Amino acid sequence: MAPPDLPLFERDREQAVLSAVIGELRSGRPALVTVTGEPGLGQNELLRWAAGQARDRGVHVLAARATSAEHELRYGVVAQLLAPEDRDIATRLFVAPQRPGGLPGLNHLLTACHDRPTLLVVQDVQWLDPASLRWLEALARRLPRAPLALLTSTTGTAIDRPEWSVGTPLTGLASTIELALPPLTSSGVSAAVRTVCGVPGDTDFTHALAQATRGVPAVVHEVLLRFTRTGCAPRAEHVEHLRALTAEVVGDHAAQALSELRDPVAVDVLRALAVCGDLLDFPLVCTLAGLHPVPEARLRATLMASGLLTPRDGSPPGHDAVVRARILEEMPAADRADLYARAARLAQRVAVADQGIAELLLRARPVGAPWAVATLRRGFAAALRSGRRDRATAYLARALDEPLRSEERARVELQLASVQMVTAPTAAERRLHGLIRSTGTGTGLRSQAVDLCLLGGDTRAARLAQPTGPGTLGDPAPCDADVPAPRRGSGTGSPPGRRARAVAGDATAPRGGNTSDPAHRDGSDEHPERTTTADNDATVSERDELATVSERHELIALLRVARFLRHEETCPGVPPAPALPEHSHSPAVAGVRAWEHAMAGVHLEASRRLARAAFAPDPGGRPPLVTPRLFACRALFLTDDGDEAEAHLATLLNEAHRQRAAIAIAHVLAVRADLHLRHGRPDAAARDLAAAEAELPPARLHPLFVPYWASLNLVADLQNGRPDRAREIAARPVPSLSEECATSAYLLFARGVLARSEDDPQRARAYFRACGRWLLHYGCVNPAVLPWRSLAAEAAHALGDDAEALRLTREEVRLAARWGTRSALGRAELGLAVVIRENRTEHFRAAVATLSESPARTDYTRAVLELASAESAEAERRTALALTSRRASTAGGVAPGPLPGFSQAPPAPAGVPPGRGAAPHPRPPAGWPALSPAEHETALLAASGLANREIATTLSVTTRAVELRLSGVYRKLRIRGREELRALRYGPEGG
Repeated sequence: MAPPDLPLFERDREQAVLSAVIGELRSGRPALVTVTGEPGLGQNELLRWAAGQARDRGVHVLAARATSAEHELRYGVVAQLLAPEDRDIATRLFVAPQRPGGLPGLNHLLTACHDRPTLLVVQDVQWLDPASLRWLEALARRLPRAPLALLTSTTGTAIDRPEWSVGTPLTGLASTIELALPPLTSSGVSAAVRTVCGVPGDTDFTHALAQATRGVPAVVHEVLLRFTRTGCAPRAEHVEHLRALTAEVVGDHAAQALSELRDPVAVDVLRALAVCGDLLDFPLVCTLAGLHPVPEARLRATLMASGLLTPRDGSPPGHDAVVRARILEEMPAADRADLYARAARLAQRVAVADQGIAELLLRARPVGAPWAVATLRRGFAAALRSGRRDRATAYLARALDEPLRSEERARVELQLASVQMVTAPTAAERRLHGLIRSTGTGTGLRSQAVDLCLLGGDTRAARLAQPTGPGTLGDPAPCDADVPAPRRGSGTGSPPGRRARAVAGDATAPRGGNTSDPAHRDGSDEHPERTTTADNDATVSERDELATVSERHELIALLRVARFLRHEETCPGVPPAPALPEHSHSPAVAGVRAWEHAMAGVHLEASRRLARAAFAPDPGGRPPLVTPRLFACRALFLTDDGDEAEAHLATLLNEAHRQRAAIAIAHVLAVRADLHLRHGRPDAAARDLAAAEAELPPARLHPLFVPYWASLNLVADLQNGRPDRAREIAARPVPSLSEECATSAYLLFARGVLARSEDDPQRARAYFRACGRWLLHYGCVNPAVLPWRSLAAEAAHALGDDAEALRLTREEVRLAARWGTRSALGRAELGLAVVIRENRTEHFRAAVATLSESPARTDYTRAVLELASAESAEAERRTALALTSRRASTAGGVAPGPLPGFSQAPPAPAGVPPGRGAAPHPRPPAGWPALSPAEHETALLAASGLANREIATTLSVTTRAVELRLSGVYRKLRIRGREELRALRYGPEGG
């Protein structure tokens, strides 16, 4: 395999040994030298160098080379050796009959050696034919009586191991030497790069070359020759090109070795090894190759001699992968697929790991066995656990090639699409559209397909699921569509009341024994054993009708969600979305209806009740949908039931993790980040957003959701003190489709918040107005969704437009009062207090009182600080913290009074209206009444600027005690440290 001009790098020791052998041969001392090593290490090149040295010193040289093609040719190597001495020897050896014990030409050679020293050079003795092997062994036994040396090379494992190569007593007094050639070291590879390329190579380049070629000189030399032809310098930037060339060279060497392998049994075993050598032991691989008379040891030796089977130690996986690929490329496609199928069956019988069998099945023809699909699905789950989504989708796609029942096929399609929504969304949409259009899809799968499409941003899928004909999604009157009509002519149909109870999950009424039921007045209940086949058919039919109704209600709910995400009803030819059924027991309908009530800002208790019903089990046992439950959680945000929503989101997240649905995980995390921001936890929101982007990279996010995610990131960065990142997010362009969806309002609102933080009321008002127009376009009037009116009013107030400011804030107060939550009303009252001139302090007090009973912690903190500033400006004695303490004490708690220092808030700077310019704190001091006297003292001293050691000296306690007290203060006040504690002492403007 080595080219004739291969330099002998790092072979100085071997060359010195061979030079000594040649020198001693001229003095009459015989020797046996065997050069071993993997193919390509330069054994034959070293033998050619020794032959040249011997000729230069006057030694007679006879050379031959064994090949796999002549392995069965009798005396093939002997004929090559003796041909220079006797031109007719080949004819006699090949044609004359073989005599027992005959060694043709051996005595003549030994006689001639007495007159002149002779060196016999035989390359690749692993391919010696049996007759030549016996001849050379006989020669080795006679070496002590003649000035003759035998120099051979082998790949390390000969088919029939020559006895002289192990140093047996057969060689007598002759020197027996075995030279094992190692691969090139890093220095040798560097020297090869310098010699072939003409310039030294980079360290990274040389290291990559040594690793890819394993230091095999033949491969190193050929790779460098091809690399220099490209005109590139041996630099680190060309490492990838170098690796590609190495794979090409290794593959070419493997193809050449395969073409020289003449034994068909060895070829079959080699192909079986290429398929499953890492999974099955060699005896099992031989069994896979088929019945054959060749012993296992001989097969192994043959493959080792070819260089196509290398020891597992010291052979990098990439090298083996290239050789295997080249071996399998030589097979016809049908034979290769059949071999993989047989290997998978064998691996399944011997209980190989699921992923190993799944890898075999990927390239196999369909096996038609149930275990194949089960194995591929288990391999899919294991691949997802290890983060290999591409491999997981390949397993499920292969499972679809197996014969499957229609419902099982639909489930596999749905599972595959849930992963492809992240890796290949276009393919996932096509797959889901096929499921939606299919009439044979199982229970709940069409609804789940539409649900998954909505998570991926595909709103068209909800309209694809719309059936045609009477009673469809497009019917304007849904009314009693959830109660199917009785079947005529059956005589056993259940009355509508019973079917309604079945939809509601009422399983308490027995089938028989109810004499008041008109359908059983014939006395059939007295003999239940007489139930006919028609009764069973009617029951099955009724159940099918109820399932159809449930599916229709779910699809209507999903269509309403699609309408909210993208308002297409203004487009020509798009019919309006039907209203939700008034009487439905579907959790999906309940979740969407709760959100619609919250959007309209009406029916607070009904919205809360419906949102909770969205998480109840379906009466018909249908699988729950993700999107309606997410909207139910968002409705719970708006009803001030954030803790309950967070618990439901945790349940959704666990469910999505169990199903390995990355897109569902991402959306749940994004909604939870929204909850964290509303409750004043920006750090937790940032963590959830980072986890969501790890599941669903922003590049894979559908344009419909880009504004929502961008708004969450913008506000989280702003609240976490990273305004530069917030400005960067705000400046990013969004896809054109993003401007057509309801979530655009969130990004407009977030940009307004950023402009407000930058003290740009003109730009802030423009963004808040645009946000409001977009929300009103989608029918959202509830200020709890986004309080754009109050913030636009503050911007208008800063610009001197008090009339607009009062109009907007009073409208928000009215709408918030109609909705009825403390958060929405408190924010509205706070906005009104900021812009109104009369009784500002009283309005701030009302806002503090309202927000103190809400989960809006950030707004409550701002209201407290605004009230403190307003009271300070009016020189009043009451403070926000005193109000908080008094309210807590009147509620039945015994709490200490406020600290004296916390009532000294300085007036606002000149030019700033009272109550404006206060930066909100991320945590309110809601736990102030719960502080102990010792914590009160410690908090006062810490807020005054004393260090922990000074506080410990003042209070005669240890520093550790001070640290523990301050930790309790921070925890109870829900603040993060001294800066916030100091801000509470000195008021909103700082001290």
